[in-house]
Amino acid sequence: MVKEMTHGKPLSLILGFCLPMLVGNLFQQFYSMVDAVIVGKFIDVDALAAVGSTGSVSFLIVGFTTGITSGSCILPAQFFGAGNYSEMRKYIANAMYLCVITTVVVTTLAVSLCYPILQAMQTPPDVIDLAYDYIIVIFGGICVTMAYNLMAGILRAMGDSRTPLYFLIVASIINIGLDLLFIIVFNMGVAGAGWATIISQGFSALLCFIYMRRSYPILRFEKGEMSFSKERILSLTKLGVPMGLQFSITAIGSILLQSAVNGLGKVTMAAVTAAGKMQMIVVAPMETLGITMATYAGQNLGAGSFRRINKGMNRAFTVGLIYSAAAFLLVWFLSGPLCLLFVNAEETEVIDQAVYFIRINAFFYPVLALLFISRNSLQGLGYSFLPMLAGACELAARAVVALCFVSYFGFNAACFASPIAWVAATVLLMTVYTVKMHGLKMKCDENGMLISNTDPKH
Repeated sequence: MVKEMTHGKPLSLILGFCLPMLVGNLFQQFYSMVDAVIVGKFIDVDALAAVGSTGSVSFLIVGFTTGITSGSCILPAQFFGAGNYSEMRKYIANAMYLCVITTVVVTTLAVSLCYPILQAMQTPPDVIDLAYDYIIVIFGGICVTMAYNLMAGILRAMGDSRTPLYFLIVASIINIGLDLLFIIVFNMGVAGAGWATIISQGFSALLCFIYMRRSYPILRFEKGEMSFSKERILSLTKLGVPMGLQFSITAIGSILLQSAVNGLGKVTMAAVTAAGKMQMIVVAPMETLGITMATYAGQNLGAGSFRRINKGMNRAFTVGLIYSAAAFLLVWFLSGPLCLLFVNAEETEVIDQAVYFIRINAFFYPVLALLFISRNSLQGLGYSFLPMLAGACELAARAVVALCFVSYFGFNAACFASPIAWVAATVLLMTVYTVKMHGLKMKCDENGMLISNTDPKH
């Protein structure tokens, strides 16, 4: 259902949009976690370490494509908010062309450079082949990932966060079934987990496409609206590439950290994998709230309502901080039992390290909440270059810890790497956010409407 976020109470709209998307995000994280659970339980710790060691590499490549698709949906959201549906469809068409080009280039590079990257990360010899078997399948399916992300992003740009949820639930169920089938029955090892993920995403993308074709007249192209436009491609690229680079720059820092963790042995690799999978679930609500604010800010910018943007942002910050406090308590008391999902009880060293890692990170969840909300809101307002600079701050922080401190302080330094990166990025983002919001306020009339907002691209 198409939903405008330019009218009504901001908090109700934000939560109403966020909750279905949160459930979808949790399902997405859930079937990612299921890969690790089944691999750790039904294969061995080496396999769990292998899957975990690919996380930062996957984030480097797949994260870039996610940024491209996210950036490609900003202008459609703004034109939807402005009520200019023809221009919205023209940008959607060119977003599809941009994603096809990106898929071809990125898949070619990722598949050809995959093994050398794993070697450069100091992946242990008895783990590297398993890691390669898993990640090469994920990279081969980038086209499927991009297709779903773009279609889900278009639906969210129009205020529909429910439909992607339904298809993610279907994908999650399929993924779990295929995991069990490929790993336990067909004995495909870690590659089976990769195939399960790609095939389930493919079903989700196909269902999303069929639904959009049948149910959204507003997305039916009229004559001339599917024309390739260099101007529109350039506008989408200016938003999408910085967002993609923001993901990739952040991922480079994660790769440096993962390389340092790999040097600490398989036990630590498995512990960080388990902690990372748990943390993905715990921080999903904060991440989803941030994504919600990108749509909210974009639509209201298109409608020219600064007052609604500002009010919604304040509500989002409050919700984010309240949840981060609750997440800290959740992690503190439940992280130990949850580790048993990934490894058997006798793996006490893995469990102890995983609990210690995630508890240290949990102290900094309020900072992470501010990071997600401010970064996505700036992107929704069209400022994609500035969040990329924040990603560079994260890279620098993680690089310093990985290259300078892990070798001296070991696992303790690795535990503080992400929190330090979050702090560095959030300081920059909140400073930039304050300055940009003040600039928008100065362009408003006494009713909080942007006087010069004639073009959503501003």
